[in-house]
Amino acid sequence: MKIKIIGKELKITEAINDYVERKLDRIDKYFEDAEADVTLKTEKNVQIAEICVLAGGEKYRAVTEDKDMYASIDKDIDILEGQIRKIKTKKEKTLREGSIKTMNVSEDKVTGLVNEVIKTSYYEIKPMLLEDAVLKLQEKPTHNFLAFINLETGKVNVIHKLKDGKNYGVVEPEG
Repeated sequence: MKIKIIGKELKITEAINDYVERKLDRIDKYFEDAEADVTLKTEKNVQIAEICVLAGGEKYRAVTEDKDMYASIDKDIDILEGQIRKIKTKKEKTLREGSIKTMNVSEDKVTGLVNEVIKTSYYEIKPMLLEDAVLKLQEKPTHNFLAFINLETGKVNVIHKLKDGKNYGVVEPEG
């Protein structure tokens, strides 16, 4: 583990440096390659320890204050260890075999039906011009199509949004 220790308004002694490195070994066992930034500072009569660990694409951070610097470092390590265990447990649960996300279930097994009409929707079809149908479809951004009777031809048409999201297509019967 790469460790960078910074002291603000505090001189980092060899004893503090060794203590931080020894305590960060508890965190290092969870990762192969990790970096830790440790900032130690004093404000009035309070010792503040801030430890930030970057590992496995995640960022873990703990800040505590105590009258004793060593106690503050211990609290940070406990907090970080808890955060790491929580994230690792979540990841393991999602990757575990038998998890819902990893199950391969095809649609026909779920419904028990194949090539059957399972839903019917009813739409009111009004006579209108093609331009009016475009405006009506633009009014309803959640709808992808609109069926209407074309006033020019007297036939049922369907106007639909194209994948580009800007243009429209028209389905018109032949004959």
